[in-house]
Amino acid sequence: PPPPRNVLAGCESSLLFCHPPSDDVLLPHSHLQPGINQPHLNPIHHLDFGRKWQLIHEHVTPNRFYWSVAGLDKEPDLIHMEAHTPDGNVQYVTCRAQTCTEANRNYPFPGYIDISSLVVQDDYIFIQVPTSGRATYYVSYKRDSFIQIKLPKYSLPKDLHIVSSDEKQVFAAVQEWNQNDTYNLYLSDTRGIFFTLAMENVKTTRGIGGNQMLDLYEVAGIKGMLIANKRQDNQVKTYITYNKGRDWRLLQAPATDLDGNDIHCILPFCSLHLQLHGSENPYVSGAISSKSSVPGIIVATGNIGPELSYNNVGMFITSDAGNSWRPIFEEEHNIWFLDKGGALVAVKQPSVSTRHLWVSFDEGRQWTQHSFSSVPLFVDGVLVEAGAQNQIMTFFGHFSHRSEWQLIKIDYKSIFSRKCTEEDYQTWHLHNQGEPCVMGQKQIFMKRRPGNYCMLGKDYSRILSAESCICRAHDFECDYGYERRSDGNCRASFWFNPSTVSRSCSQGQNYFNSTGYRKVVLNNCTKGVKDMYSARKQQCPNRPPKGLVLTSKDGKLTASMGSNVTFLVRLDEGDSMRTNIQLEFGDGTAVSYSNLSWTEEGIKHIYKSAGLFRVTALAENTLGYDTTTLFLHVTCPVEHVQLLAPFVIIRNKEVNISAVVLPSQSRTVTYFWWLGNNTEPVITLDGSISHTFTSEGVHTITVQVSAGSSILQDTRSLVVKEFFKSLLLSFSPNLDEFNPDIPEWRQDVGRVIKKVSDFPEEHLLVAVFPGVPTAAELFLVPNKNQSDDRKKCEEELEKASSVIVTALNQNLVEFELKPGVRVIVYNTQLTLAPLVDSSPRHSSSAMLMLLSVVFLGLAVFLIYKFKRKIPWINIYAEVNQEKEQEMIGSVGQSDSTPKITLSEFTTSKELMEKELDARVKSKCGDGRRWCSPSC
Repeated sequence: PPPPRNVLAGCESSLLFCHPPSDDVLLPHSHLQPGINQPHLNPIHHLDFGRKWQLIHEHVTPNRFYWSVAGLDKEPDLIHMEAHTPDGNVQYVTCRAQTCTEANRNYPFPGYIDISSLVVQDDYIFIQVPTSGRATYYVSYKRDSFIQIKLPKYSLPKDLHIVSSDEKQVFAAVQEWNQNDTYNLYLSDTRGIFFTLAMENVKTTRGIGGNQMLDLYEVAGIKGMLIANKRQDNQVKTYITYNKGRDWRLLQAPATDLDGNDIHCILPFCSLHLQLHGSENPYVSGAISSKSSVPGIIVATGNIGPELSYNNVGMFITSDAGNSWRPIFEEEHNIWFLDKGGALVAVKQPSVSTRHLWVSFDEGRQWTQHSFSSVPLFVDGVLVEAGAQNQIMTFFGHFSHRSEWQLIKIDYKSIFSRKCTEEDYQTWHLHNQGEPCVMGQKQIFMKRRPGNYCMLGKDYSRILSAESCICRAHDFECDYGYERRSDGNCRASFWFNPSTVSRSCSQGQNYFNSTGYRKVVLNNCTKGVKDMYSARKQQCPNRPPKGLVLTSKDGKLTASMGSNVTFLVRLDEGDSMRTNIQLEFGDGTAVSYSNLSWTEEGIKHIYKSAGLFRVTALAENTLGYDTTTLFLHVTCPVEHVQLLAPFVIIRNKEVNISAVVLPSQSRTVTYFWWLGNNTEPVITLDGSISHTFTSEGVHTITVQVSAGSSILQDTRSLVVKEFFKSLLLSFSPNLDEFNPDIPEWRQDVGRVIKKVSDFPEEHLLVAVFPGVPTAAELFLVPNKNQSDDRKKCEEELEKASSVIVTALNQNLVEFELKPGVRVIVYNTQLTLAPLVDSSPRHSSSAMLMLLSVVFLGLAVFLIYKFKRKIPWINIYAEVNQEKEQEMIGSVGQSDSTPKITLSEFTTSKELMEKELDARVKSKCGDGRRWCSPSC
């Protein structure tokens, strides 16, 4: 069976759904994989008896799949479901059960929806859309396009649940921003779009399974009649309405108790209060019950007093639809309707064992006791079998808490003396405290005379006559945007503009202008004040556009580069058919439409580059214009971040540090810099920063790059000295053949050079550049305790430099890369050596000399960029054997250093971008999403 209508959250319906028109087709919900829920179609018929199963869709939200509704869905085997996409989003999907392939699936709502929000019920489909901060709800009426649900502007719902939708309108329970254990009850118009308040602070009850139950009960058999428990002034009281919440009143308590003693209970200080929560066990009656075949009879558990209580409760019954009540038991009982409501049977609650049941044929006035077991039984439930020929009750329970289940079948046909005839029926007039007009008509029902021991055998309840009444004020409720004041009249809320005309209203057409009232749905009154309260037909005015709103379809301000972004344009006021719409996407492209109707499905656009774009919408007609702006962040995944920083720098000299992000992005990346011992980062939107280090030693810098939901990090170490010497190195060409151009290889080569240089390693730092031809930079640095005697230390470094240069010029520095492969290290410098030489070594030297021009030119450019005075730059370095260093260089220390005047060489940042670009392009065939640094 479906879950109770008033269950708010956490309810679990059956895992096996029969197809309504075909009982041999089932839709089960299986759990084939951990954490994955999959619905399957199971055509069960006499040939395979469930041996064949067909998968419909994977990753479907539990209990969020529905069969088609007859008369609304075109295909009888259509399935509505809430499915999860591979990237974790949720969509509303429909397809036919037998052909639910990807090509045959439809998506009635084009955007994503919130999980567990899809409800397909009667004429309506409801969904909730994920938005930041506020919940947004949409409804489709009779399978039309989805339209946003309109609640009062400042209801600000935290939670919304559909209570019912079977009477041509929707009852919704809304927990607003200032509520915790209560909900407000709202009623919609016929289309389920515009909701108005019916009752505030309706109480909720938590069930055994943790389900939140709304204390609201729809009386069966009488439309428009509801009973609700309302919290007011820290008390909970029971109210009843006969016109769908337009008017509420307290319940009049019984005049006497079971012993005939008078009960002094005067309204509004004392009244009858009922427990309205339904039963989570379908085989017990619950705290309140009624039946459409016997309209007007309601049986409920309750108490008499100033407020609802769960102590000293009894059972009460009404035979005239809540106008008067009588006590029937002093203890709680489960009560069922027998013989289509012709008789009542009562059994004590399961907490008390019993051998007896009580039966009443006069609407609870008198009860006869019958024994159904020789041993007292704890009755856990009763199944009353339906059918005109079956009069069977099945009791199930246990004799003790340790005993097995016991089943007892009772054929209650013998308690009836005969079948009912026409003389056994009487008329009954529905009324509300003597008022015969209920929901705009006078209704007369036929039902069996109380006390007649005859069997109905069929559902005999029927309306004998229904005569329309003259319309009066209580037949109309306040329209959307209006509130009922203390004088009973409806006035516009402070946030509502009554002069607002729908944007679909075009010049030359007509619209219905609300008077502040709307007729209660399904109310059948005629004439009277109907014309005075009904909306008036007026001609659409010509007006300028106003209230232009621009949003993305998913409500987000971010989008992925290359994806289809859909923009929605909404106009609160204005003639949509005579208003031009122009949308500028911020990337140099724009579209325009002659009227707003062309934009109803959204305006789609694909951004081909990442960045921050200003999207502007303009609505204009002959009377004026309105404009609005949206700033959209278009991002693409950051795959790599590389720090660009010099390796050795001078103390108290400003140094520029930058980060290269691939794929490159503009204005959509945030940089977090940790410099030295700083505990708090410096945050920038630019990929470069300047900093001055005031102490010698090794300093660590870290940059984190935040783009969208991803964060990448790179860390480097800098050596800070008062002064240093550096030499630019090159290698014999055979080294290039074995250069894989990866950081680890460069780190190992640098370490080897330090060893073969025959110089104390604590005074040497070597950085090998990325790329080929292979080149490096060698740094001579003083010990920390030598920096105080600068002149002496400079002389020692000069001597050491001369020794190393001499060794390099004489080709005395070499190392064995692998057996048979020896690599010579050269000092790269400008000389007058011949460009062409017959010997292989001279030929290599000539080539290295040409390459030195390129590297020295690169150094000159970076001297200018980084304000340095040393004529060399290095891009990759190593401080120690445990930490590799990328993007390093040197900063000059004195004006006496010779200057080189070469220009227009590639900068270090451009060199690194080219190197990273080469890496990226090398990955284009391996299935990665990005293959170009221009992303």
